[in-house]
Amino acid sequence: MKSLRYIIILFLAITGMYSCTERIDIPLDDSDVRLVVDGAITTDTSVQTVILSSTSSYYYNQLTPRVSGAQVSITDGSQTFALSEVEAGKYCTDAGVFGVPGRTYTLNIKLGSPIGGTTDYSAVSTLYPVVPLDSIALLFHPDWSEKGIWEVKCYVQEPPSVDFYRFLVLRNNVILTDSIDEWFVTDDKFFNGNYTNGATVAYLQQGTPQEGLNTGDTVTVEVNSIGKGYANFLWEAQAELRGSNPLFSGPPANVKGNITNGAVGYFAAYSTTRAYTLTPVFK
Repeated sequence: MKSLRYIIILFLAITGMYSCTERIDIPLDDSDVRLVVDGAITTDTSVQTVILSSTSSYYYNQLTPRVSGAQVSITDGSQTFALSEVEAGKYCTDAGVFGVPGRTYTLNIKLGSPIGGTTDYSAVSTLYPVVPLDSIALLFHPDWSEKGIWEVKCYVQEPPSVDFYRFLVLRNNVILTDSIDEWFVTDDKFFNGNYTNGATVAYLQQGTPQEGLNTGDTVTVEVNSIGKGYANFLWEAQAELRGSNPLFSGPPANVKGNITNGAVGYFAAYSTTRAYTLTPVFK
C-alpha cells in the first residue's frame, strides 16, 4: 500500500507540473483605439500645455504613441489661444498666456487623421478662484519612523463656498509629488468657511532620498482650486492605480474624463497659490 501511495503522489506531481505550464491564449481587442488628452489652463503666467496621444495594444511595450499634426486651441469665448506643436504630440501656447478665475474655457482639437473614426474633439472646464495661502509649516516627528517623518501643514482662511483642491509639494523647486498617485486631492468638507490653522497636506519620509530634507532646504506647497469634475477624475484615477479590494468593490471601469466623442483624459482649468518655508535645524 505504501508503494502504491508513492506512485499516486508522483503521478499527481507530474500532472500538476505539466498543467501549470500549459499555454493559454486570451484574445484581446486591439481595434478600439482612442484619443488620450492631458491638458490644462492655469492662472500661472506661463506656457499652457496640451498633450495628445492614443491608446495602444496591450502588448505594446513602449510609450503610448503621440498624436501629431492636430489643430489645438483654447478659448473663453472672447479670447482664443492657438497652440503650436513644439514636439511630437505636445502642443503649447505662447509664453505669458494665463487663465482668469470665473471664466469657462473650451479646448478644441481637430486631428489631421481620424482616431476611432473622429477628427473633432472638445472639452469644457471652469476656472475657480483660490484663496492665497497665509503660510506653511514643517513639524518633525522623530518617532514616527526609523529616521522620522516631516508633517507639512497649511494655514489659510477657507471660503464658505464648496471647493476642491489639489496639493503639491516641492523641495528646492523640484516637485516631490510628481505623479497622480502622490497628489493629495480633497474637498473642503472638514474646514469649509473656517481657518485651517495647520491642516496637514503631506508627509515626507526623512529616511528616503526622494523626500528627506536638509536644514535650509526650501519646501513649497502649491494649492490648486480644481473644481468637482477634475477632483472626481483624479480620485477615480488614483483608485485605479492603487487597486481595490475585490471583495468590496465592483469591477474596474474606465476613468470618466470630460473630452467629447469617446476620448480619454481631462482638460482642466485651475487657479494656483503657493507658500514656502525653510527647513529648520533638527536632529
